[in-house]
Amino acid sequence: MVSEKITRRKLSDQVFDRLRAMILTGELAAGAVVPSERALMERFGVGRPAVREALQQMHTMGLISIAHGERSRVKPLNPSAVLGQVDAVAQLLLSAEPAALAHLKEARRMFEAGMVRLATEQATRQDVADLEAILAQQTACLGDPAAFVAADVAFHTRIAAMTGNPIMLAVSEAMLKWLFQYHSALLHWSGKENVTLQEHARILARIAAKDADGAVAAMQAHIARSADVIGHHG
Repeated sequence: MVSEKITRRKLSDQVFDRLRAMILTGELAAGAVVPSERALMERFGVGRPAVREALQQMHTMGLISIAHGERSRVKPLNPSAVLGQVDAVAQLLLSAEPAALAHLKEARRMFEAGMVRLATEQATRQDVADLEAILAQQTACLGDPAAFVAADVAFHTRIAAMTGNPIMLAVSEAMLKWLFQYHSALLHWSGKENVTLQEHARILARIAAKDADGAVAAMQAHIARSADVIGHHG
């Protein structure tokens, strides 16, 4: 006979579930003030420790903000906020697991190819103008590694925004952030800044020409080359 043990759940977990349900149903909308600890204690019939632990869990998950001297508020739910919660774990994984970086580079190579295709198909004149401005800014940043990489990230992030898909934008930002600890210094150390600018110019030219296949090919070549640099020095 299969054992069917009944386990008692922590009170704080049950309070957490109730609070999360209040957010999902709209009872606690984005920006709303979370009820006081005393109000929650009375509503749920539990003690202060259970309420505080549940609130801290919600804060850790990015569902509410807790600031000293201020009432807690519900944070807006969006893809960037959700992915932002795994930043620390992702960076720990990249540092602790040798294969993780290779897996991330492979995922990014596939992701960027699909992203630039969609961005090219939907590109407007303003999108192209914005990319041109970013590329000009990046060119002006030669000799300033931090500013150069910031412009590099802005170039790829702007392409992600062109898709009109907030999840694709959030994933792009997250991948770039996770690679940043490697990418930021390596572009400078590798002496490939001019190569990066040339590759960005080719991608931009294909986007401006509405050549989706060409944009994909240019992006794949760029990502493969930059991934190779990161791999050699990582």
